[in-house]
Amino acid sequence: MNKMTKKLVVAAMLTALSVALSTFSIPIGASRCFPIQHMANVLCAVFLGPSYGVMAAFCTSLIRNLMGTGTLLAFPGSMVGALCCGLAYKYTKKLIPTYIAEVIGTGVLGGMCAYPLATMVMGREAALFTYVIPFLVSTAGGTIIAAILIGVFDKTKVLNYLHGVIDNES
Repeated sequence: MNKMTKKLVVAAMLTALSVALSTFSIPIGASRCFPIQHMANVLCAVFLGPSYGVMAAFCTSLIRNLMGTGTLLAFPGSMVGALCCGLAYKYTKKLIPTYIAEVIGTGVLGGMCAYPLATMVMGREAALFTYVIPFLVSTAGGTIIAAILIGVFDKTKVLNYLHGVIDNES
């Protein structure tokens, strides 16, 4: 199986996990906070890179919207966060900047990107920073879950194994 196929399979599995656990959400204000998506963003960043992370975030948001378990606000938050943390890991290969990039990307940038979507497409009245706090709460929870999982993977050498399996052609 080639490298691209392996990455596609891992992205699909993380997308399926995110969709399957989409019932685990925390309603805060007008948005539905979904920490599992942010966990998947960080895992995609570490295992797959920014492009697969953004694609997985888009697919998860699309499927959740089609199923009625998500809102349109899932798109900017999850995709901006996936891009930011994916780029952070790609260029630093360090976990702490990756976690920070997910929180800032989703919480601040994604929250601000949700504003035009909410006002122009969804017809809601909102201020520019309306979604920043709810998105920060959601992404902080998901990033903590991902940090715990990656810590366990690192201690048990699963992280090195997964990088080897995904990155090697065999």
